[in-house]
Amino acid sequence: MSVIVEIKNLKRDFTVGNEIVKALDDVSFTINSGEFITIMGSSGSGKTTLLNILGCLEKPTQGTYLLDGNNVSNLSKNELAALRNSKLGFVFQSYNLLSRTSAIENVELPLLYNNKFTPSQRREKSIKALEAVKLSDRLDHLPSQLSGGQQQRVAIARALVNDPVMILADEATGNLDSRTSYEIMMLIQELNSQGKTIVFVTHEPDIATFSKRTITLKDGKILKDVINKNVSSAKEVLAKLLPLNEEPAQ
Repeated sequence: MSVIVEIKNLKRDFTVGNEIVKALDDVSFTINSGEFITIMGSSGSGKTTLLNILGCLEKPTQGTYLLDGNNVSNLSKNELAALRNSKLGFVFQSYNLLSRTSAIENVELPLLYNNKFTPSQRREKSIKALEAVKLSDRLDHLPSQLSGGQQQRVAIARALVNDPVMILADEATGNLDSRTSYEIMMLIQELNSQGKTIVFVTHEPDIATFSKRTITLKDGKILKDVINKNVSSAKEVLAKLLPLNEEPAQ
């Protein structure tokens, strides 16, 4: 199993007024290919800062971050953007879809920055990504014509379309009701079983039970890093919920 992420003695300081705030304080861990990890912690624990660094959106103050063998600390803004686009897929709490743009056009967006693909190849890859999240019948729907869960599926398809080495999800079930959250976690577990490496930031302990490993942060340090011995199956949890009067949206 190859190492996708290697983080050593990572520090991230912010200056607030006359004070230096240590958002991350000497954090070290690795992530192997095919892992599904949740990062937990209360507000102010450093999890958003860690996600931003993992996502090449900001650089550490000190320490090293290797992403798929690339030392992120040495890269320029343009190199960071290129690495982000080729190696990472992002899923956000608020979906971040373009409102006047169809599902398939939203999914195609990351490919527009990649001149390797022709328009027909972009479309083909985007259709495959939407098929993977079971939305092949919604290609031309606008976000306003989709439920919250369907919009998040479009966002996951967009994260998949570049075939990234890692998917980063930031509170991706935060805006969804319980049933829809479990549907999204079932999809995430399916993607992980197909070999996708997933890092999922959450403050919800029940969401963490679906992952294989949980890193808990407190005051910018790793409080715990544990393998989950009893991983919950989102499919089984869904099956135990009282059925809706109508079939849940696929």
